[in-house]
Amino acid sequence: MSTTQSNSTPNPKRPWSQGVRPSMPAHLGRLGAWVLGVGLVLGLAIFVWFFCRIEPGPGQIAVLIRKTGDDLPPGAIIALEPGQKGIQLEVLPEGRYFRDPYTWGWTIAKITDIPAGKLGVLTRLYGKEPPPGRIIAGGDCSQAGPNDEKGILAAVLRPGKYRINPYACQVALFDALSIRPGAVGVVTSLVGQDVLNDPLPPQARNTYLVSEGLKGVVPQVLDPGTYYLNPYVYNVVEVTLQSQRFVLGGEDAISFLTLDGFNVDVEGTIEFGIERDRAALITHQVGDMEDVLRKLILPPARGFSRTEGSKHPAINFIVGETRQKFQDNLEQHLREKARRWGVAIKSVLIRNIVTPDAIASIIRDREVSVQNARKFEQQIEQARSLAELTRQEMLAKQNQEKVAAETSRIQAVIRAEQDLAVRITAANRELEVARLENEAAAAQAEAILAKARADRDVIALDNQARAEVIASQVRAFKTGMNLARHAFHQKVGPRIVSLLGSDAPTSFGGLFQPYLSKETKP
Repeated sequence: MSTTQSNSTPNPKRPWSQGVRPSMPAHLGRLGAWVLGVGLVLGLAIFVWFFCRIEPGPGQIAVLIRKTGDDLPPGAIIALEPGQKGIQLEVLPEGRYFRDPYTWGWTIAKITDIPAGKLGVLTRLYGKEPPPGRIIAGGDCSQAGPNDEKGILAAVLRPGKYRINPYACQVALFDALSIRPGAVGVVTSLVGQDVLNDPLPPQARNTYLVSEGLKGVVPQVLDPGTYYLNPYVYNVVEVTLQSQRFVLGGEDAISFLTLDGFNVDVEGTIEFGIERDRAALITHQVGDMEDVLRKLILPPARGFSRTEGSKHPAINFIVGETRQKFQDNLEQHLREKARRWGVAIKSVLIRNIVTPDAIASIIRDREVSVQNARKFEQQIEQARSLAELTRQEMLAKQNQEKVAAETSRIQAVIRAEQDLAVRITAANRELEVARLENEAAAAQAEAILAKARADRDVIALDNQARAEVIASQVRAFKTGMNLARHAFHQKVGPRIVSLLGSDAPTSFGGLFQPYLSKETKP
């Protein structure tokens, strides 16, 4: 090393080659510090983004696992206390979170999705061991408690999305319970206090139905609809309430011996149904619909048929009213017997009663003859009824025509009376007019007569006055001839004067001038 240094030739242009290093400018030092700081921040950001980031996406959750802290108790799998190592109960929903990778670890899991028509049953994987004989644990998986037990939880998850820690609770899917229309659901509680335990009162034991909080069949039933029940807590059996029809025929026909020892088979139909309020009891006490039919309906029907059938001879079941009465009594008997069990008998119809051919043919022929006789009697009665109906129709028609004629006569009389009244009214009016006209004519004649008498009196008075004037003139002229002559002269004189007034000797008056006196000359 020293030899190499001694043999080297110093360069006068590079003084540091001789062991002397020049000082760096200040601005270059600040730039280097800034670059270093930026690099550190960038490296920290990259570290945080890629190693500290927790980002569950849609439909996902993040389960946190603590790496440091207190150890879990023996047998524990979930950290229930703050600061404990292990899987944490709470989960992170979708989003973006940052955790210290030295303290925390995590895993991404799918969110619990309960589809439509399903339900979820939770099973807690942590906690204390449950007491012997208990299968249902209390609480839920959303919060932890010191008394949490392992096992199946009573609460169920309805359709939807849930953020459940898969390391704390396991979810099992089951079909939702659907009760169809026309049916009910009989519920059996699988959990609760045992009815055989001594603390229960005596009246609560040895019963078919139990009260709330006990194991067994509950009296309340489920109406049609959809229910989300835990199958580990409740067992539901669908029981139909619709009418059931059973046909009595063939091997199921009711057979009995009549009073005269003949074997008779009864064929028909029985329609029945279960009452809603008694569905739970009868289902648990008797069984299904087949059990109800075989245990509650057919035995009373056969017993009643044998008892009542032995009271009558075979002929009564072929003809007469015994058949209908037998059907009515059988229906009433079954109603009374079944009502006590909660079974409703809707109808009992006897379709056919089969009797032995040995008597059936004879009775049938006789019955046919009787029916034919009744038919002929009915035809005769119908003919009589038809004749009576025809007679009644003819009488009704005659009465109708008589009524029509009487109506026409009354209408004619009314019209004649109305016409007569109109004519009388018109005649009275004309008579009154004529009377008024007559009175007017009489008044007018009286007026004319009065005027004539007045004219007559005027003429008479005028004549009398003239006669008196003439008489006075006659007295004045001494005689009437003188007066007449004077009047004549007064009438004729002016005219003669006009004729003779001219003095011309050649005129007509001139001819009489010599004969006129001086007094008469104009």
